Amino acid sequence: MSRQATTDFPVHELIARRWSPCGFSARPVLASDLCSLFEAARWAASSYNEQPWSYIVATRDNPGEFERMLSCLVETNRDWAAAAPVLVISVARLNFARNGRPNAAALHDLGLAAGNLSLEATARGLSVHQMIGISPETARELYEIPADAQAVTAMAIGYADDPENLSEALRKRDLAPRTRKPITSFVFSGRWDEVSPIVAR
Repeated sequence: MSRQATTDFPVHELIARRWSPCGFSARPVLASDLCSLFEAARWAASSYNEQPWSYIVATRDNPGEFERMLSCLVETNRDWAAAAPVLVISVARLNFARNGRPNAAALHDLGLAAGNLSLEATARGLSVHQMIGISPETARELYEIPADAQAVTAMAIGYADDPENLSEALRKRDLAPRTRKPITSFVFSGRWDEVSPIVAR
């Protein structure tokens, strides 16, 4: 299913096509496709080339591991994410490996990797739904995440399902119009909250 965005300015089609469904079909995701998604993440930019991201993966073909990862999600996310064929927990290392000092860019860089991964997924006909609704401490305990790292988000990965197969609440969510704030609300020049003439129309 396509949910092409209507953009105010031209962007690459992958950006316009990327969206985050709640409904996923049971169709499995090939391991080769998952490898390409993580390869895309691998080549994201990062401060000092630190690459502070790590991923923990669970697929539905290993029910025990899948249920274990589901337990790291908040209940409202478990309700719909249980249908996805792949779940991932994204982890950021908070200190630089080279000197142990705090890496202020770690979360930013994890986000860049997630962006790469999501666009690669879109190019392959896959969808990614990012979730902040997780229990980082549950993930730390279950997966023995070290003290200098933090589980930040989870991702459901798979093929978008027909919204008609969803509950009424999720169907409304997946069929709701796609909206974004106008760029004039966040692109400034001169001082805070002063719309840049670059984007003013």
